[in-house]
Formats: sequence, structure tokens, C-alpha cells
Amino acid sequence: MQAIGIVGYSNSGKTTLISRLSECLEARGLRVAIAKHTHHPLDKPDTDTALLMRPGRTIVALSHTKDGGEAMIHWGHPCFLKDIVPLLDADVLLVEGGKTLCWLPRILCLRPTPELQTALPAGLKELKPELAVASYGEIQFAGLKSFTAETLDALVDVLLERAFLLPGLDCGACGEKDCAGLAERTVKGEATPAACVVASGAPVKAVQSVAVEVDGQDMALPPHVAPALWGTLCALCAPLKGVPTGSEVVLRIKR
Repeated sequence: MQAIGIVGYSNSGKTTLISRLSECLEARGLRVAIAKHTHHPLDKPDTDTALLMRPGRTIVALSHTKDGGEAMIHWGHPCFLKDIVPLLDADVLLVEGGKTLCWLPRILCLRPTPELQTALPAGLKELKPELAVASYGEIQFAGLKSFTAETLDALVDVLLERAFLLPGLDCGACGEKDCAGLAERTVKGEATPAACVVASGAPVKAVQSVAVEVDGQDMALPPHVAPALWGTLCALCAPLKGVPTGSEVVLRIKR
């Protein structure tokens, strides 16, 4: 699945752009998923399902109709996008907002709003233009291709050519200190998402010593499993304090 963020200040046209991009992508026969970040409570219609929703409660709604029906999962607690991505069934994921999601490329919405005008020029650093593949709107940013509603099809071409999705684990197995480093190098054309060990099973460039024992017996690991396991374990250990680089970490599991 390809993914891209649509990033900008308030009232910069992010929702409108995502709506238009979705229609263009779907017209090309692609399935689209949309993730929207908001600082407001999620809209819930006045239905029987909404009456069941409570903080901390998970609701699964299953609808079967003559037209095919639909399904919905509502978690009554905050979730992170990288945890939801594996549940999505789409060709392209459009992410509205999420300025801090540095494991995705992005399109900058640069509509001349009061907030943007106040932020110019230094404030644009908050939008992390080093991760941008294009801009959309009346204001142009040096070094970025700029698009408007009249050139939307060309923007979709750029999106399909340059959108990508990294796991956001910051494991360092690719040789970068975090996913943001690989994302930035990919946007610059200096690397590709295939360098991500966890996502692609590419050879590990850094430490690559990983072994599995079962009751003292070494287990042979397929070539694509060892680097993925190494990267995943590194990501799990990353938040732990007092685990310096080069340490030997032992994980014991009883089945």
C-alpha cells in the first residue's frame, strides 16, 4: 500500500484536497483509505450504535444490506495510525494532518490563511518540507512542484510515483537512526523504501546477529525472517533505558 500525508495549517484546504484526490484515484480504479487527525471529538450520528459507545469501550458494527453493507470498529481510546494501518484494505492511504508523522512523505497545503501568513517564512519548518514531494495552493515553496485544482491530475501522477509507507518503528535496521531519516532520503531520491528491513526483509546493514534457540537447540532461520526479526526486536528495545548499542539482548518465551 502506498501512503502520503496531506499537511497544512488550519483552513488550508486539506479535507477538500483529500476529497478531490480520492475521486481522481478511484476514477483510476484504485481503492482509497483515508485517515483523519483531529483535535475535536469524532462525529457520531444519533443511532443505536452511537448509544453503545463509551470511553474505553470497543464497538464492532456490522451492516448487511441489499447494497452489500458495511462494517465499522470504534475504539473508545486513542490509537496510533501505525497500529491501524495493518487493518486497512486499500491501494492508497491518504492521511490528513499528522505533522509529526515523519515516516510518510507529504503534500503541503499552502493556501494563504492568516495562520500560514503569520508563520511565513520560518514557520513552514513545522510542516517539515524536507518530507514533501509537492505543494498545493496559491503559495509556492522553493524546490517543490506546485499544483492547483486545475492541475490535479498531474498531482495524482506525482502521488502515485512518489508515495510510500514506512512502518514507523524507528528500529535503525536500515542504517538510519529512525524512519524519518529513511523517509527524507527517499524523498530526496537517495534511497528507496526497499531499504526498510521490517517492511521488505532487505539485508541488514548494521548489526545482524540474531539467533533463535528452542530448548537449547539452534533453529535455522530463513533469510527473510532473520533481518525482520532483528529489526522488530530492536524496535521493541528502543524505548528501554540502559540498553546501549551493541548490547546482547536475550528474550525468553515459554510455549
